[in-house]
Amino acid sequence: MSAGLIEENVARVLDRIATAAAKAGRLPSEITLVGVCKYFGSEVTQWVANAGICDLGENRPQQLWEKAQSLQQYDIRWHQIGHLQRNKVRRTIPLIALLHAGDSLRLLKEVHKESLRLGQRTPVLLEVNVSGEQAKHGFEIGEMEEVLKQCVDLTGLEVRGLMAMAGLQSGLEGAKREFEELASLRERLMKVKPESVDLSELSMGMSRDYDIAIEQGATIVRVGSSLFEGLPRE
Repeated sequence: MSAGLIEENVARVLDRIATAAAKAGRLPSEITLVGVCKYFGSEVTQWVANAGICDLGENRPQQLWEKAQSLQQYDIRWHQIGHLQRNKVRRTIPLIALLHAGDSLRLLKEVHKESLRLGQRTPVLLEVNVSGEQAKHGFEIGEMEEVLKQCVDLTGLEVRGLMAMAGLQSGLEGAKREFEELASLRERLMKVKPESVDLSELSMGMSRDYDIAIEQGATIVRVGSSLFEGLPRE
């Protein structure tokens, strides 16, 4: 019964994505849905994968490690979406398709170093603190041009774009402004970025505001609670 509930919720979220995309004159295929399963264990996460969501995100790397092991028979692309401590880089980056929270040069340099050691390039998004909240991780808007220049030498990284979260107190109108600001920042950076840096991805929007984020140009949305409506947290 719970697995069926997940399927219904997934269908509802995909319909909301399609509606938001149409409103923005975009195709639903332009948006990647990352299911965020941080409050649930491997069994419920498996139901999400069975419902057709193959991109799954975790906030805590320890949970990602555990689920990547227990669900390795599934064709899942794992996303590390929460802050990643440098001492957890080595164990995390071999498992992930994308690191969303590239939030400091110290972290990016550590990911670069470990990626070279593993003989890989790690796809990463640069996290921008568009809300200006002190408690949030991420780069300030004004330093992004210099950050991109420094990324040129970090050849273990494959910079794919930008990521941001709306402020907790922003409300929907505030979220819209912050998403607009991230999209505008990307447009400005596209004109000055090094050739080796790709800014094609915009990861923004969560359960409360992902339709607004899509209207502002999001290519990736991170949806958690909307997938689990009706299920008690574990």
